[in-house]
Amino acid sequence: MNRTTLSLIAGATALAAVTGFAALSAPAASGDTSTARTAAQLPVERTSLLCPQPSTSDIAETAYTSFTPVSKGTGDSGKAELQSATEESAGAAGGKKSGKSAGKPVVTPKQPGKPATGDSSGAEAPALVGTAEGRFAPGWTVQETTEVAAGTGRGLLGTNCTAPDTEFWFPGASTAADRTDYMHLTNPDDSAAVVDIELYGKDGALKSTVGDGITVQPHASEPILLNTLTDDAQTNLTVHVTVRSGRVGASVQALDDKLGGDWLAASTDPAGSLVLPGIPKDATSVRLVAFVPGDADADLKVRLATPSGLITPAGNETLHVKAGMTAAIDLGDVTRGEAGSLVLTPTGTSVPVVAAVRVVRGKGAKQETAFIPATSQVGTRATVADNSSKGSTLALAAPGRAAQVKVTASAGSEGGTAVTKTFTIKAGTTQNVEAPVPAGLKGTYALTVEPVSGGPVYASRMLAATEEGVPGFTVQTLPDDRGTVAVPAADQDLSVLLK
Repeated sequence: MNRTTLSLIAGATALAAVTGFAALSAPAASGDTSTARTAAQLPVERTSLLCPQPSTSDIAETAYTSFTPVSKGTGDSGKAELQSATEESAGAAGGKKSGKSAGKPVVTPKQPGKPATGDSSGAEAPALVGTAEGRFAPGWTVQETTEVAAGTGRGLLGTNCTAPDTEFWFPGASTAADRTDYMHLTNPDDSAAVVDIELYGKDGALKSTVGDGITVQPHASEPILLNTLTDDAQTNLTVHVTVRSGRVGASVQALDDKLGGDWLAASTDPAGSLVLPGIPKDATSVRLVAFVPGDADADLKVRLATPSGLITPAGNETLHVKAGMTAAIDLGDVTRGEAGSLVLTPTGTSVPVVAAVRVVRGKGAKQETAFIPATSQVGTRATVADNSSKGSTLALAAPGRAAQVKVTASAGSEGGTAVTKTFTIKAGTTQNVEAPVPAGLKGTYALTVEPVSGGPVYASRMLAATEEGVPGFTVQTLPDDRGTVAVPAADQDLSVLLK
């Protein structure tokens, strides 16, 4: 085996280490004369998820739901576990303690295909560091859902616990007087991570030196108050997180004095075209926030994928985004009683952008907020946990060609039998589908979405729970679960991949 082959195998192994771990396939039989075969898609063998500290409210109640879909080729062994992060002293730029206990298991699933639940309460609930191995690793998902009855950020807050990475974009954050936004950084590794946080407003980068070189200790979490990083109050802000060394999970907790709060997840990687799926049909206010990371301005066509097709919002046909600056437009009640997804495409030259929408439901003093970032397509499979027989809405969008989609409701956390339905989503539309519910459901369940045929599919799930007349809700997007990794055959001369 030559040196090029060895280096490429090392590269493939390193890639597997980022997304999960997979064993190399066995050498082919001696009679196989093939010199270049398609890489095998094998289940990942190990993956990590990080859950931010759920709340600083003493009356917060948080539920965790862990779920792994059943996958072929995983074997019979493995485990998954979520543990509390190590306590850290107050960190740079307004960081707070992540919790008092260290290493205490919160959720321990017993088998794939059945959700496992746990809970915590109060302001002392810590961030969580989780690892899944073997049969629990492919497609592992964890939902963190918090109810806060009163105070700043009251309402229903939810987030999918995230995989560690080295770069994140968060359009839609704020340092305005009515907002209290925290950047939560969680380090899963045995060595410290060093992180830089950059802020971009309507006129470009905000002056700040406090966000440079923030240290996040091993197996620890740091919540950082964004308005301590700058004196410039900005209503619409884009936050860029880059990691100099190590890896972190990153999420923004956006808390409003009057409009409730929710988690703002990272936008998908910068791209020329973006989809933001599943805007609630009864949204009373929708604000689109976009940012261009590069040196060229972007001109975007703004369209809404409705149940009947793509339409252009009157008066907001396009959005011009200057390079290095955050742009925002208010779309009002753009969905007007129908399911909808925003579709952003270049009007001319394609320029990579990131984007998110802030969605408000309700009126007057009874309003609540959620965020929907631009997301990647479902791909092979995507899963979302913590669904109930009432209050869950699954939105499926096919902005290009029509698509057929299989949706599976798992067994319930306390009982029930899995059920599957297949849906056809017409080209250029968004559908709020009647998702299946497990037969004999007890507890909560997971929904797994798998495209069967047709064009790309984008998806999101809304949880809703009205309390004292306030329409609490939260929306999670469903990108591909990265449950498999491409691994070349060990006997293949990988130099052919360079040609």
